[in-house]
Amino acid sequence: MNIAAQANPVRSSEAEAARIFVLQSAAYRNTPVPSLKARLDNLKCLERILLDNQDAICAAISLDFGNRSHQETKLLELFLSVDGIRDCRKRLGKWMKPQRRQGSLWFLGARNTVIPQPKGVVGVVAPWNYPLYLVIGPLTSALAAGNRCIVKMAANSRNLCALLHRLVKENFDEQTLAIVPDIGGSAFSSMPFDHLIFTGSAESGRRVMKAAANNLTPVTLELGGKSPVILCEDYELKTAASRILQMKTVNAGQTCVAPDYLFIHESKLDAFVQHCRSIVPTRYPALSTQDYSSIIDQPSYARLLGYLDDAESKGAEIINLLPGDISDRVARKIAPVLVTNVCDDMLLMQEEIFGPILPIKTYRTMDEVLNYIKDRDHPLALYLFTKQRQIQEKVVSLTQSGGVAINDCGLHVAQHDLPFGGVGASGMGHYHGYEGFLEFSKLRPVFKQFSYPAFPLLYPPYGKVFDRLIKLMLGR
Repeated sequence: MNIAAQANPVRSSEAEAARIFVLQSAAYRNTPVPSLKARLDNLKCLERILLDNQDAICAAISLDFGNRSHQETKLLELFLSVDGIRDCRKRLGKWMKPQRRQGSLWFLGARNTVIPQPKGVVGVVAPWNYPLYLVIGPLTSALAAGNRCIVKMAANSRNLCALLHRLVKENFDEQTLAIVPDIGGSAFSSMPFDHLIFTGSAESGRRVMKAAANNLTPVTLELGGKSPVILCEDYELKTAASRILQMKTVNAGQTCVAPDYLFIHESKLDAFVQHCRSIVPTRYPALSTQDYSSIIDQPSYARLLGYLDDAESKGAEIINLLPGDISDRVARKIAPVLVTNVCDDMLLMQEEIFGPILPIKTYRTMDEVLNYIKDRDHPLALYLFTKQRQIQEKVVSLTQSGGVAINDCGLHVAQHDLPFGGVGASGMGHYHGYEGFLEFSKLRPVFKQFSYPAFPLLYPPYGKVFDRLIKLMLGR
C-alpha cells in the first residue's frame, strides 16, 4: 500500500467526524432540549448494549491489552458503567427540574429560575487503560444532560473501538451518538464542540486544551499525577497492605488513581514489606496467571523496566513480590514490585508510574510528609490510612487533590454521588452523578418581572425621589 493510500483512513475519519458533527449540530438546533423520556431511552439503550454484549466486550479489551481477565473487566468496567447508568436514570427527573432562586428585596414580585439545558454537541476523548468505563462514564453524564456526543477512542483500543462503533451504529441514531474510529487526537480536539472532555496524560491534556481554545470550547480534563499514600503508625499494617496492593495490582497498576508512592513510618517498613510478600502470591500465584494483566504495549513495558533499572543504579532496592522472574517480555507482564531506598532524582519519583511498581519513602513526622506533598503538583487522588480523626482532618485541610479516600484506595471513584475530577495539574472539571449532569449543562438563569414593578422609580431623569431611594438601598 502506498503512502497516500495509508493516509486515506485518517482523512476519511476526519471527514466522517465533520459530517456527523454537522448532523448533530443541526439536530441540536431543531431539538435543543430533549425530553426526560428521550434521555432515559438513550441511557437504557446504552445499558442494554453493555449487558447484551458482555463477553464480546471482555474479549475485545483482553485482545487489546494482550491479556486482561474477563472478571476484572466485568467488575471494574461493566459493573461500574451499568451501575452508574442506573443511578443516573433514577435521579435524572429531579436533576432536570427548574430551580427556584431567591430574588432581591428590591425586586419584590419578580421570579428567578435556573434551568439546566444541554450545551449541544460534546466530544469525548477516552484513554486505553479503562477503555469502556472512561467512555461510558462521560457519555452517561453528557446524554443525561441532553447533549449529542461524538467519541474518539485510543489507538491502543482498536478491537473495543471497532466493536463499540458497530454496536452504537446499530442501536443509536448518529444524530445522538457516534464513535469515530481512527481519527487523530489533534483533528478531533480542534473541532468546534460545545464541550470537550479528555482523559489522559497531562502532556496530551495541554495539547487538547490549546486546540480547544481556538474555538473557545470549554473542556473537562481528567489527567493523573503521582497519587500518594500516607500510612500512619496507628493503622493495622496487614489490612493497609491488602488494600493498597489491590489498587496497585489491578489492571497491573495501569490506573489513573492507582497509589503512585507510599509514605510509611521508618519503624514499620520491614513489617509492611513482609506482609506484601505474603499477600501478593495468594492473589497471583505466578506472573503467567490469567488474572494478572499485561502492560498495554511494548513502549510502556520498556519504560517501566527502565524505571527499575534507573532506580537500582541509584541505590534503590527492588523487591519482587512474586516467585520467579520479574518480567515476561513475550506476555508483556511485570511482577508487582516494591522499591525502597528511593530518592527524588529517580525517574519513578518524577513521572506518573502507571504500572505495578510501588516506591516507598519512610518518614519520622507527619509534617515532613505534608510538606513533601504540598511542594508538588496536586495529585488526582490522595490516600490516608489512620483511625485518628484529628489526623484525617489535618491531612484533608492542609493538602489539595482531586479526591481523597481514607482507609482504602480508589473506591471513591465508584461512589456515584461523589464528583470525580482533578485539580491543577491533575485536571479540571468533574463528572459522575449530579456534578456530571451540571458539567455538561448550561445553567440558564431566567428572570421574570412582576406586573407592577417598583424599579421604574429609578429611571431617569434622576431627582429627589431617586436620591432618597438609592440612599435607602445603599443603607447610608
